Amino acid sequence: MKKDKLYIGCSSFATPSWKTLFYPNDLPKKEWFNYYSKHFNTYEFNGSFYKFPTVENLSTWHDKVPADFKFSLKVPRIITHVRRLEQCDEEIKEFYQVIKKGLKDKLACILWQLPPSFSYNEDRLQAVLRVMNADFKNVVEFRHESWWREDVIKALDKNNITFCNVNYPKLPTSIQQTTSIGYVRMHGNPKLFYSEYTQKEVKTLHDEVNAVGFKEVYIYFNNTASTAAIVNALQLQEIYKKKR
Repeated sequence: MKKDKLYIGCSSFATPSWKTLFYPNDLPKKEWFNYYSKHFNTYEFNGSFYKFPTVENLSTWHDKVPADFKFSLKVPRIITHVRRLEQCDEEIKEFYQVIKKGLKDKLACILWQLPPSFSYNEDRLQAVLRVMNADFKNVVEFRHESWWREDVIKALDKNNITFCNVNYPKLPTSIQQTTSIGYVRMHGNPKLFYSEYTQKEVKTLHDEVNAVGFKEVYIYFNNTASTAAIVNALQLQEIYKKKR
């Protein structure tokens, strides 16, 4: 895997406990993201899940970061959790237009995080396949174990949709491949959003992902409610440097 094809980052950057551990004590909080973007090459933007993004806002984020930096962006919950992919074609079309115009060359993947209550059935699978614009790098994250099945993997493969690999309590953690893109979310396990992974677990993650042969990989640590995410992200960076 080439250096510029492995993107390591976090799903938040403003956790107060990261001060001193990662951010210098004298660095104003308004400068934290600039500092983050100089130490990592990607960020998983979760704010769009709670509030529909605007071109102006995303353009501001675009202009803050180095040329080789990439953003992955989460689809608004009005689409995934409220409408549950139904009767929201206009919202989806607008979302794609806004993020393309706002983030331009710094847009990486579009994350479709589906709720735990969204269990597998054929109609829901067809809805997943239908709503995604193939001009973008779409990633779907399931949070119900029923989606871990061969026909789902084959359908995503056929439609060039990336299966989001997760480390999440009570969900399978084996690495699945449906496209040339690898996308991994480390949520904290066993305590969701809090648990820190061991050095051995981080190394195993690196080795397992590397063994698949993805052309491009995004790994995000979402255990951001504690110091765990920044510790683990820095560990993975160090492991990758040594393995090169």
